[in-house]
Amino acid sequence: MKKRAGRSDPADRERYQTVYAKVSGSAAAPTAGLHFTKALLDEIQRRGIRVATVTLHVGVGTFQPMREEKIADHPMHREWFHIPSETAEAVETTRRIGGRVIAVGTTATRALESASRPDGTVQSGAGETELFITPGYHFKAVDGLITNFHLPKSTLLVLVSAFAGGEAIRAVYREAIRERYRFYSYGDATLIL
Repeated sequence: MKKRAGRSDPADRERYQTVYAKVSGSAAAPTAGLHFTKALLDEIQRRGIRVATVTLHVGVGTFQPMREEKIADHPMHREWFHIPSETAEAVETTRRIGGRVIAVGTTATRALESASRPDGTVQSGAGETELFITPGYHFKAVDGLITNFHLPKSTLLVLVSAFAGGEAIRAVYREAIRERYRFYSYGDATLIL
């Protein structure tokens, strides 16, 4: 396993970046996307899976642990996003033909859900989200999630638990710990349907 270089290493800017990133401004990489290579994206598209993008400016608050005793007391951090009209149309088309919208990462999930209407259609454009997705949340736009294994006491783990259910996630994490999966930014990923 390759260790992440220090912040002063210029090569780290390349390593800690998704292959599809286009716009500067993020405080950190949307780490679930680090698992994708150009070859993997090409293969996904060859299999007929449509790939659509959003621009995310991940904030430093994404990785901050929750310190409040109650989840509801945690002040959620704000992140900027832009959803192109092509992406909003891709979500609508996918849902209309009975397909599944799979978000790559918790920040992409928050952006899509923040821009979604009650019927699951997604509004294109720029915005900020401070949506805190907790257990009991009704997902409108996202049907599946590719995400890393997150650390305890993180808003990311709360979102994943809201998506898949707390007990299911505890079982998955017990397995990940037993099998020595890697956690956090350069860690292993999971697909949750």
